[in-house]
Amino acid sequence: MPKHVRRGDTVMVTAGSHKGRTGEVLRVIPDDDMVVVQGINLRTRHLKPTRQNPQGGIITKEAPIHISNVSPVVDGKPCRVRFKIRDDGSKMRVAVSGGKDVKELGVVSPARKK
Repeated sequence: MPKHVRRGDTVMVTAGSHKGRTGEVLRVIPDDDMVVVQGINLRTRHLKPTRQNPQGGIITKEAPIHISNVSPVVDGKPCRVRFKIRDDGSKMRVAVSGGKDVKELGVVSPARKK
């Protein structure tokens, strides 16, 4: 099933403790329906000293959040995404606001050759 967000999209968190914050999608995990967003859902981990990292220390990194809790941002506002198939057979992601197409977000699959 196609996802409404892709790597590199700017998204806004629509639910949860980080609601209203925006960031760029770093990674999409389709098997678990999760996304990793830059600067959102940060987790701190304490590392023991090892041979590779003799100092040890504390690292902070982004944890995944569910894909249903984010929406692409168009003109500063979150929007829904609709999929449209063009006449040449290519499939596009289209931002929808108020029932009207606002902006094309990119090609999902290229045109089919006949």
